[in-house]
Amino acid sequence: MSIYRNAVWFVKGLQEYTKSGYEAAAKHFAPADLDVNLSGRSFMITGCNSGIGKATAQEIANRGGTIHMVCRNKGRAEAAKDEIVERSKNQNVHVHIVDMSNAKQVWEFAQNFLQSNAVHVLINNAGCMVNQRELTEEGLEKNFATNTLGKYFQILVPVTVSSGGMLTQKLNVDDLQFEKGTFDGTMAYAQNKRQQVILTDRWASQHKEIHFSSMHPGWADTPAVQTSMPSFHAKMQSKLRTEAMGADTSVWLAVSAAAAKQPSGLFFQDRKAVATHLPLASTRCTPQEEEKLLAALEEFALKFKPQ
Repeated sequence: MSIYRNAVWFVKGLQEYTKSGYEAAAKHFAPADLDVNLSGRSFMITGCNSGIGKATAQEIANRGGTIHMVCRNKGRAEAAKDEIVERSKNQNVHVHIVDMSNAKQVWEFAQNFLQSNAVHVLINNAGCMVNQRELTEEGLEKNFATNTLGKYFQILVPVTVSSGGMLTQKLNVDDLQFEKGTFDGTMAYAQNKRQQVILTDRWASQHKEIHFSSMHPGWADTPAVQTSMPSFHAKMQSKLRTEAMGADTSVWLAVSAAAAKQPSGLFFQDRKAVATHLPLASTRCTPQEEEKLLAALEEFALKFKPQ
């Protein structure tokens, strides 16, 4: 079944996730959707010192929004901030240093930030694909800690940058930290992205007052792809989207009135809600499995929540 899923997904990707796929979809975009003034609105973006996150921050700053950059590396974050400010002429760009794989640090930051700041939109862009199984200082598998648990701790998660790679995975709630069998970083990443999409849907049903979305940016030429998937990048480089193309749907979801009219909890690609499963791929999980995922994450939350 995994061979079938991967083959169908790759063919779909060549048609839809590439630069040409974006250009075909963009013919149907409404340009006025992004013709907005975001002055007075606040946006928190995680993992935005490069790649899609940085491109997202740039587009929102260009439109006058206040940006809270949540990054791990201070030097790279400050350099990205300076570039965003220079290009946008918008001084309302702020850096916060947080390691999204450190559960306690994420908890403390979220609690402290919300005591004195308001956020209109949170864009969960931070992610990693570690190709060797690696534990954080808290004893958590690093992909899971960053990609899934770090999202769960942030209290409100309106827009999550997921990945179409999740289409190849059925939720495996019995091995959330990939302790069984041979570790595969690409599979772990896709499994985390499946978890994100499930969480977005569940949160939307639980919190009707908040508008949640997840999205696939397509295959974009970013530093993360170059580092984590060097062979894929080398073979596909001429077909990959630009960072701005990859960021387009997350920006649209964050700022446009058209996106706000969409039902909460959906998964988007190129400004359209799309299916979360490939045909005949047997990737649907049961409500009981979803409940087990939520229960496991809540258990982790209580373990690392500051007293």
